Amino acid sequence: MNKHTLNRLLAFLCVSAMVIVLWILYLYNIIEHASYTDADFNLMFQPSGKDENQNGVDDFLDILAGAKLEAQRRPTYRSAYYAGGYPPENEGVCTDVIWRSLAHAGYDLKELVDRDIAACVACYPRVNGAPDPNIDFRRVPNLQVFLRRHALSLTCDINEIGQWQAGDIVVFADSHIAIISDQRNHNGIPFLIHNGNLPKMEEDGLWREAFLKGISGHYRFVYHEEVDENNL
Repeated sequence: MNKHTLNRLLAFLCVSAMVIVLWILYLYNIIEHASYTDADFNLMFQPSGKDENQNGVDDFLDILAGAKLEAQRRPTYRSAYYAGGYPPENEGVCTDVIWRSLAHAGYDLKELVDRDIAACVACYPRVNGAPDPNIDFRRVPNLQVFLRRHALSLTCDINEIGQWQAGDIVVFADSHIAIISDQRNHNGIPFLIHNGNLPKMEEDGLWREAFLKGISGHYRFVYHEEVDENNL
């Protein structure tokens, strides 16, 4: 290999490495992504018509506000077992974003999940017949079952942008869960608010997580006590 060819090869490898590094930085939102709103895509926010905590704010907006507070607080990512169930405010994982967001709207997710498990232990494979209130409501597979049974199920196609709105809950495989943000990317795909031990908690990550893990559930928390018979 002559010197000229070697220099061209080295230049190509350097450029390729730089492109890969920049892509990774973009992929994980270290490079800032432009953000847009519903109005930029002529989308209308659909309120729940409910105000569980009677604070004058619609439930969906309260859930969103709770998620944003969690993102601002940036709890340390720590997966652990806690007596009583609840981690301290400065610690958490992806499931803690969910119950804290719902608590901001007036819902006690731990109580709701524990009650549903007691009503149908067999419906919750992750519980394996032995309920543990100290951890059950902080496990993604259990939240998936609960949401299928008691919330509104929606599309898992991220390109149907009109079917996604702030405050929705999205589950990836049986390993991760997040709240949908009120920000969107240039394609109208909404940002996520989640704790995945990543540089940012509110980020343009729905498309990335959908590609890497796959979406197994998309829910709107219009809570109903009645159970879908198909999910018993």
